[in-house]
Amino acid sequence: MIYQLSNELIFPDPFEADESGLLAVGGDLNVDRLLLAYSQGIFPWFNPEDPIMWWSPAWRPIFIPGEMKVSKSLRRTIKKDIFEIRMDTAFEQVMRTCGELRKDEEGTWISEDMIVSYTHLHKMGYAHSVEAWQDNQLVGGLYGVALGKAFFGESMFHKVSDASKVAFFALSENLKEWGFRFIDSQVSNPHLESLGSMEIHRTVFMDMLAQAVKQQTKVGLWENAFGDLASRL
Repeated sequence: MIYQLSNELIFPDPFEADESGLLAVGGDLNVDRLLLAYSQGIFPWFNPEDPIMWWSPAWRPIFIPGEMKVSKSLRRTIKKDIFEIRMDTAFEQVMRTCGELRKDEEGTWISEDMIVSYTHLHKMGYAHSVEAWQDNQLVGGLYGVALGKAFFGESMFHKVSDASKVAFFALSENLKEWGFRFIDSQVSNPHLESLGSMEIHRTVFMDMLAQAVKQQTKVGLWENAFGDLASRL
């Protein structure tokens, strides 16, 4: 059964999602609803022309911070130190670029309404960007939401080879430093698998999430803790 959300700030039990992981339709992208959704392992994902769809898949790809799989070629790139990693200096730009590049390739769920809501979350200190800069140009990055000691990755992009991977490596290492439990990647794909994601069942995920959200959220603007990422290899 797919639930139709009303204006009431409530979600059905995530375990009641259908086989595809779809749990509910409707509602809005109010920041309070978004924070409630993430705290319950639910996330929005829909085409701009469709109603808002809320998901809780049976299987979730996650990363353990500090355990990203680093290929030999990526290791060489990190050691060359060709990207400057910044955090939370261009959140909206990162989000818009993710949407623009995905629209050109395969379509995107990053609508203007999504940008407005997540930028609001960013200003509140819950949504964050990790950015790869080269010659003072933004060439790669990612964004997501942090609650407790859980990080929910939303999207990433690159304009220069390995830029998004270096940004993700920086995220993974910083989250390890800050005691985060996991990075949720929502929906599995070969790219995530190549970086070391592992799929866990919803039951395990919800247990991990319950423990993570009990911890204090790192609210506010983030700063990269490592001047030299190569030291983390």
